[in-house]
Amino acid sequence: LLEVSAQLRPALRLGRGGPWRNPLPVIMINWFTSRQLTRLHHTSLCAAILEAYGWDVDAAVSSMADGEFADRFSVAADAAASSDAAFVSQWNPTTDADSGPSSRNDFSREHWHAQPSGSQGLGNATERDETVIPASSGLVWKIVALPLSMVRGSYDLMYGAVGLGMWIAGGILSQSLGMLGWAAGDGLAGVRARDQAATPLLAVSAGAAEALSFVRNFEREYGEYHPAFQTFSFVDTLRLAKDEFKFLFLYLHSPDHENTPIFCEQTLCSDLVVQFVNEHFVSWGGNVRATEGFKMSNSLKASTFPFCAVVMPSSNQRIALLQQVEGPRSAEELVTSLQKVVDEHGTVLVAARIVEEERRVSRHLREEQDAAYQAALQADQEREHQRQEEEERKARDAAEAGRRQKEEEEAARQAARDAAEKEAALERRRQEKAKALEREPEKGPDVTEVLVRFPNGERKERRFHCTATISSVYDYVGSLHFFDAVRYKLVSNFPRVVYGPDKLGLSLKDAGLHPRASLYVQVEDA
Repeated sequence: LLEVSAQLRPALRLGRGGPWRNPLPVIMINWFTSRQLTRLHHTSLCAAILEAYGWDVDAAVSSMADGEFADRFSVAADAAASSDAAFVSQWNPTTDADSGPSSRNDFSREHWHAQPSGSQGLGNATERDETVIPASSGLVWKIVALPLSMVRGSYDLMYGAVGLGMWIAGGILSQSLGMLGWAAGDGLAGVRARDQAATPLLAVSAGAAEALSFVRNFEREYGEYHPAFQTFSFVDTLRLAKDEFKFLFLYLHSPDHENTPIFCEQTLCSDLVVQFVNEHFVSWGGNVRATEGFKMSNSLKASTFPFCAVVMPSSNQRIALLQQVEGPRSAEELVTSLQKVVDEHGTVLVAARIVEEERRVSRHLREEQDAAYQAALQADQEREHQRQEEEERKARDAAEAGRRQKEEEEAARQAARDAAEKEAALERRRQEKAKALEREPEKGPDVTEVLVRFPNGERKERRFHCTATISSVYDYVGSLHFFDAVRYKLVSNFPRVVYGPDKLGLSLKDAGLHPRASLYVQVEDA
């Protein structure tokens, strides 16, 4: 950088009056915008930065390299906005192209999804996807695209399936060898057995495995008191930070760097840093020797270690870099840098939390309304069902009543028919009995007077010839209109004699009923 700036010093001297009064400053701006120098691609922004540094290329480049140009960039941003406000507005959705850049506190929740209009897609996640913008209050400093392998899920799914299959196969092989007596002893085999015992039953993603390995190795070196590093992949930890409305504190660990042990022992594991980070951030650590740590180191262009950064999710698999701290720092210096991020950008989290709370309340209200609607609908359906059941029950009762009425009417008609038939049969029998009787004789010595008493208390008396049979008395009783019994017997009291079928042929005189007899009717009908 110093060599390039030395080549541009003559242009700086000739163009001190301003970038557009001499063609040489145009060359200087083109050099300044080259990707080898600052990786800035916006001419107006570069001219504003140079003007903020008094067209001192050395100072501007040095500040860019050291990450210390943020304090002067508020002036540069104003100058760039006056020449090209549309560029600034694409990083701040609340900026009006006519009114210039937003105020220092005008950083709303929309920045969670802010994305430059000309950014590349995920498939082109190269160095050009990184865009440097102001680090002043209310503006994101840098938008960084994550590598494709860190965000795609098929790789982790395939890795988990293969890892689970290898674990099962290894367990079967170990069991088989154990049955053969080839048990693992001390040495390398014993170490592998202990490592396998410490391995989770189900395989995890590669990123989660690396995060877990980092935490274990870190605790082995520096103890268990440290920021609460998550044992998830970086993308999952970023999602966790978004869900908890916190910024993500990222630490890239370089075990080979000479300042790493002192930084970890005296700064990162100090009470001040641990308590502050655990309270305000979701933490993630990665070893630059591991895959995810190496990829994040390349994406964030980490050149000096120890390396710490504060990021938050953006859109299209990008992250917004809010602050980065490189090199050895004391605990107070690190907490001061982190506190600055919380103070300047905390409104983002507050706004996001408020919006999410409003969404939650609205969602809860909709759920309650839906539940009330469903309850009312169910109550209406139950009432309609009950009404239909009541109507069906009434219809069934009416049908049953009609059927019973018809049956009763039919039974009454049948009873009437049966009674009529019975009465007709009785009448025919009476007539037959009456025809079988002889004419009642006058009183005389050969005439027997017979008194017949009926169960209803009625009495009938008739005269018969003494030579008439008991059957004649039965015919007389059967011919009476008030007597309906079919089966009955005539019985005398003193002495008690039953005049049954075996005595029907006896004459009244032979039966001992002459000249006078008293008989009562004993009905045998059921």
